[in-house]
Amino acid sequence: MIDLVQFPWSPFCIVQRRILEYSGVPFTVTNIPNGDRSLVWRLTGEQYYGVPILRDGRRVVFEADHDSQVIATYLDAKLDLDLFPRAFAGLQTILWRHIENDIEDLAFRLNDIYWEEMVDAADRLLFVRHKERKFGRGCLDQWRREQKSMVAELTRRLAPYGEMLAAHPFLLDEQPRFVDFDLFGMLGNFLYSGHYRLPATLPRLRKWYETMGRIQFPLHREKLRS
Repeated sequence: MIDLVQFPWSPFCIVQRRILEYSGVPFTVTNIPNGDRSLVWRLTGEQYYGVPILRDGRRVVFEADHDSQVIATYLDAKLDLDLFPRAFAGLQTILWRHIENDIEDLAFRLNDIYWEEMVDAADRLLFVRHKERKFGRGCLDQWRREQKSMVAELTRRLAPYGEMLAAHPFLLDEQPRFVDFDLFGMLGNFLYSGHYRLPATLPRLRKWYETMGRIQFPLHREKLRS
């Protein structure tokens, strides 16, 4: 059985978790503290400390670099989900880079404003230390001060995705592809604290997000029944 090693509000963990849910295959989840990556380090043979990683039997799957999609392509091939059709190859790469940079950059900061509601007390020192070493001292307080302007900017950056949904129910065509799950993960991180809603000015995106949260892969269910 596949085991997803994660921490729950990570946008990249939400991506892979939703792909697994969509597939319909049974899987387990192992949550680790944000500040303790020792399990990941051990399972990857001291090659990687990020999340998520997958354990599939004796095989451990993890990303190769910042722009790789090793886990998603592994799940796509194993579960036959058609997330990476050849016709959209270049377009998906352009889109996921925008999603994982321009969208994720604001989404995680807005969610991290409420870090004390998500991070266990024992892990808070490591969490703040990690954030301030990466983004500067007082970054969490700065993001809170800039909250309103960041929400406005995120809304602006999301607008083209709403426009893409005018012609079909998913970003590229009639079924969800990898970029749908990728954007869902970034927005799932943004919404995780419960303090935000998707912009009312983007009704198509709001409807798409609701659909993405519940859709299942029908072809897979048919194979299981046969």
